[in-house]
Amino acid sequence: MTRSIEIDSEICIGDGSFTIIAGPCAIEDYRQMEDIGRFLSDLGVKILRGGVFKPRTSPNSFQGLGLEGFKILNDIKAKYNFKIISEIMDPRDIEESQNYIDIIQIGSRNMQNFSLLKEVGKTHKPVMLKRGMSATIKEWIMAAEYIRIEGNEKIILCERGIRTFEDYTRNTLDLMSIPILKENTDYPIFVDPSHGTGRRELVFPASKAAKALEADGIIVEIHPNPDKALSDGFQSLDFERFKDLYKKLT
Repeated sequence: MTRSIEIDSEICIGDGSFTIIAGPCAIEDYRQMEDIGRFLSDLGVKILRGGVFKPRTSPNSFQGLGLEGFKILNDIKAKYNFKIISEIMDPRDIEESQNYIDIIQIGSRNMQNFSLLKEVGKTHKPVMLKRGMSATIKEWIMAAEYIRIEGNEKIILCERGIRTFEDYTRNTLDLMSIPILKENTDYPIFVDPSHGTGRRELVFPASKAAKALEADGIIVEIHPNPDKALSDGFQSLDFERFKDLYKKLT
């Protein structure tokens, strides 16, 4: 039976409902987040994602706004009554980040950053642990164990695709991980169809499949103008595409 995680009195993950989290890959400026916040609030989305620390393959790519991005998130959170999920990359950022975010995200590249896992395990915040791009399911479950044994059992596992020989999609979305994890753990399971496919036209069918396989939710990237996004625009949905997805899955 799936362990439910109460985010607040109105939001519970893993209680049988299907939760949709949305927001941009990276926070770029206040206007971008104001537009996204107003749009998602009007739709009824309760949890906003937004990256402030961006681990990129190239050091010359946009790396995020850092702590300034948290301040923007905090303003949007207060204005529209969102809960916030954002990635933490460094144990030194955990203490300050807790003032701004409600769910800590551990990204694919840090799935086996054991020092980081131990430190978030000492917090009382829910943690979304994304699967490493080359990790087996067993390795992923063991990474979650590093968090759990430190005392934090508020763990959400997020399938975001793995690296295979196929290059049509950004990653190969391993949807069979959902029933496998349901059988072998009691953690809520999310799917990231944006990173899992890397192609915006595939985000909706991947999301439908995730729901059909009884995932507990999805985390989706959106942007007011994906073609001008500073990060991952090719896999981000514009507002109309996301609105269609949201209405068909809720």
